[in-house]
Amino acid sequence: MIKPETLLHPTQAGLYCPAGDFYVDPIRPVERALITHGHSDHARPGHGKVLATRQTLDIMRIRCGAEFCGSEQAIDFGERLVLNGVGISFHPAGHVLGSAQVAVEKDGMRIVVSGDYKRSTDPTCAPFEPVACDVFITEATFGLPVFHHPDPTDEIARLLTSLGQFPQRSHLVGAYALGKAQRVISLLRRSGYDRPIYIHGALSKLCAYYESQGIDLGDLRPATDDEQDAQGFRGAVIVGPPSAFNDRWARRFADPLSVFASGWMMVRQRAKQRGVELPLVISDHCDWPELTATITELKPGQVWVTHGREEALVRWCELQGIAARPLHLVGYEDEGD
Repeated sequence: MIKPETLLHPTQAGLYCPAGDFYVDPIRPVERALITHGHSDHARPGHGKVLATRQTLDIMRIRCGAEFCGSEQAIDFGERLVLNGVGISFHPAGHVLGSAQVAVEKDGMRIVVSGDYKRSTDPTCAPFEPVACDVFITEATFGLPVFHHPDPTDEIARLLTSLGQFPQRSHLVGAYALGKAQRVISLLRRSGYDRPIYIHGALSKLCAYYESQGIDLGDLRPATDDEQDAQGFRGAVIVGPPSAFNDRWARRFADPLSVFASGWMMVRQRAKQRGVELPLVISDHCDWPELTATITELKPGQVWVTHGREEALVRWCELQGIAARPLHLVGYEDEGD
């Protein structure tokens, strides 16, 4: 069996497989890239060839333009390809629509790159699929024992309660454009909220794509119509990207109540800094119990930890008798938190 570092190792451009001559989620343009999902810190334009799930390729086209790469190839979940003698397969990650883990295999060694993933239920994307491996590369966005995320249904119930308590106020929900916005809308619908939901223009194409993939988001209407009186938004739910809350768009609504859906809303200081009145702890990443439970379930020989709170999870693995190391990859933000 070959050493895992021979099969896959970090470089300045990202995780690189010399035998297959490809990168996984490279942070700069390369000739051949395997992309785990459509968030901008993982899916950058300018690569020569891109291999990803069809949904991720479609999302990259929506976000980056028709010419986001030289050529593209779609791969189904569970499908296996061989590239220069290296086996490649994609498996559901449960992060956002189309998100995948990438399994890389050669000479009896299998490494699974998780990308971003979560274990909690989310009807807007395929659920995480455990894949047996020798080395598991895990994110650690919320890789500290303090992070225990509540049930998202309970968080949505808090939003519904606020709507009942403040029926004259517009509820402006900050949610990242890909994944989080659609999940929040879906959670509202599943909790029985059937009124129109107004969305910022930046969400319209992605929401339409989600619906084209069979995800029912209900009655969505534009929140960017200048002809609509601000009074018409009283008591309404308006969803937009967090960046829009700092511009003129957000100031046109009736006595707006600021809401933000993010795993980071567990950190009170972050909510306070953003001026959030109603923080909703809804994350598209694993919390600490989910990270450790996943590693326990997979029983890999080694764990490599990346983009997040690496040291705590590495230490936990060592205490469990699992060899672990931080990768110190740079360039990954928390767009889908």
